[in-house]
Amino acid sequence: MPINITMPALSPTMEEGNLSKWLVKEGDKVSPGDVIAEIETDKATMEVEAVDEGTVAKLVVPAGTEGVKVNALIAILAGEGEDAAAAAKSGGGAAPKAEAPKADAQKGEPPKEAPKPAAAAAAPPPAKAEPAPLANGHAAGDRVFASPLARRIAKDAGVDVTALTGSGPHGRVVKVDVEAAIASGGAPAAKAPAAAPSAPAAAPKPMSDDQVLKLFAEGSYELVPHDNMRKTIARRLVEAKSTIPHFYLTLDCELDALLALRTQLNAAAPMRKTEKGEVPAYKLSVNDMVIKAMAMALMAVPDANASWTDSAMVKHKHADVGVAVSIPGGLITPIIRHADEKTLSVISNEMKDLASRARSRKLKPQEYQGGTTAVSNLGMFGVKDFAAVINPPHATILAVGAGQERAVVKKGEIRIATVMSVTLSTDHRAVDGALGAELLGAFKRLIENPMGMLV
Repeated sequence: MPINITMPALSPTMEEGNLSKWLVKEGDKVSPGDVIAEIETDKATMEVEAVDEGTVAKLVVPAGTEGVKVNALIAILAGEGEDAAAAAKSGGGAAPKAEAPKADAQKGEPPKEAPKPAAAAAAPPPAKAEPAPLANGHAAGDRVFASPLARRIAKDAGVDVTALTGSGPHGRVVKVDVEAAIASGGAPAAKAPAAAPSAPAAAPKPMSDDQVLKLFAEGSYELVPHDNMRKTIARRLVEAKSTIPHFYLTLDCELDALLALRTQLNAAAPMRKTEKGEVPAYKLSVNDMVIKAMAMALMAVPDANASWTDSAMVKHKHADVGVAVSIPGGLITPIIRHADEKTLSVISNEMKDLASRARSRKLKPQEYQGGTTAVSNLGMFGVKDFAAVINPPHATILAVGAGQERAVVKKGEIRIATVMSVTLSTDHRAVDGALGAELLGAFKRLIENPMGMLV
């Protein structure tokens, strides 16, 4: 029978993606593991592998299609011995429509409104709220993060995928999870969703597109449609600021000792041979040392190395530090895993590699999802201080300003010192003011006594 290939969920937050390129054509034979397409998510361009063997009977969604929903049909395979033409005709579902070209955007005109339905037509039901994620890593209801192969095996065996705990990345249900459930006699029935709480009072609605555009003279602007990354950033920022009670703490750190140590360490870097000749094995930046100090501070104040959930506090055993990297159209936060255990040179080289691949959108989901805290540094732009927005599921984020020469008073005397202002944003549910101050104090001690990061 025909085998349907659907748009995969390449990350827990992915709802749609752009099918940027097909690497196979109709009539090609594919085997499990063959790369068949490139999908552009909100953060990266990723390759999609086949999980079944067969012949490509039909490419349902053409290359270049934007906004393809997760689980939408994108191609049909003909099984072994099956006629490809017949499989193409009998395969499921129609292709999702590509986004309509935004011709009016080129002219700086607002998009045309669709015709309004007749007054007698019934109003559509309100949209259902997206189900909350469960502890096993996938969402309740229809959104279940599982590989296509796992879904197929589960369906054939009558196993309820929604009741399984996934062992794949970010709780994704994979083949071994389904096979284990089958071996143990099947998965338990999925729990019925809890009754929805009474709806809160309606929040004020933001201005509509038309209301905004009416404030500006026609022809004085152009419309640039949002890409998937900008949409995701906007959604997550609104989520963070509306659901996380942010609390801010700011203090100043003197950098002179750190800058002197950095100069010594860089001067002592061994040389290594490359295609471009001999280069230092590492070149430390202030940001590399900030990452290390933040990781060690979290280990010194373990209660702050946490994430909030409604049922429990998640206490992390290692410090996985995300670092905000600006890329065209937005930003991404690659993660230095186990930064508390890594040397400064390892952190520096790993950060350079992650930042380079982030800018070319070649990061894997596990390289930018998760983490226990984050660092956002705008010091290179001359920004003195700012407050960063927490990136869930983190409970903290450190905003780093520029190192500046300032007058400081020590024992009644005024002298010049290089000072850096840092602001810690905390999720007050998990890290309250006193605990945040303790964490920031530990960070300051490491920055001002940087030899502690070498032992």
